[in-house]
Amino acid sequence: MPNSNAKLVSNHRGGREVSRRELVSRSLQSAQHCLENQDFGTAYAHYLLVLNLAPELKTTVKETFQFTLFKWAEELDSLARIQDLFNCYEQALELYPNDEVICNSMGEHLFRMGFRDEAAGYFHKAVKLNPDFADAKENFYRVANWLVERWHFIMLNDAKRNLTYLKAIENAVRSGSKSVLDIGTGTGILSMFAKKAGASFVYACELSKTMYELARDVVAANNMEREIKLLHLKSLDIEIPKHIPERVSLVVTETVDAGLFGEGIVESLIHAWEHLLLQPK
Repeated sequence: MPNSNAKLVSNHRGGREVSRRELVSRSLQSAQHCLENQDFGTAYAHYLLVLNLAPELKTTVKETFQFTLFKWAEELDSLARIQDLFNCYEQALELYPNDEVICNSMGEHLFRMGFRDEAAGYFHKAVKLNPDFADAKENFYRVANWLVERWHFIMLNDAKRNLTYLKAIENAVRSGSKSVLDIGTGTGILSMFAKKAGASFVYACELSKTMYELARDVVAANNMEREIKLLHLKSLDIEIPKHIPERVSLVVTETVDAGLFGEGIVESLIHAWEHLLLQPK
């Protein structure tokens, strides 16, 4: 009797596998037929079914799936079905989370719709996944020109000004300020000054996704990624101990451009004083 039950289970599993393969085969045929008839939406739905039923086919159907996704996204865009478009890309990225071509395409749609900061994030990810991906690099540099304020470049090349900041931070750290919070870190230059000056703990927050990613790259290039904790947060949203373990002894900031008053520099400094900065005894 046990042998009989085992056979039934085996036959049942075998039957399910046959059914799965048949469904996958029929769906692939239907998807191809839809593509021939330029019914991209239905073809996309068939490919989603195939990839969910047979993830082992991801590599085999990848290029055709990408083509179908992009064509369907163009239609959705032309019909102003923006949410459906984003849903399709989210589904695609769940299936291919490390696909630079899909990331880049998502970024292009976001950029055209005016979501430049979000677009930069996808372009940056695409370049990270494939540093030789020329289209993604071009797109990232293009969107960076929109998002990276010109005064950043002026500031970074102002040696006298930077030296003044460095000396001020060194004096503060030597006077006992061992934990530092950099509000609106930008490229991370003040955070790195603090770490080089000898601060034990350095935290940096940046609201802009593009600048946050840039700061991560700059900090990593200087081998400080383990010594400076970068937060993609508005400073007003920093909580203790959720984001930083305790109050800091020094706050530094270089948010001088009028465009950054959306961060609320006065409110940020008041918040830092009341909630994040150690109070004098």
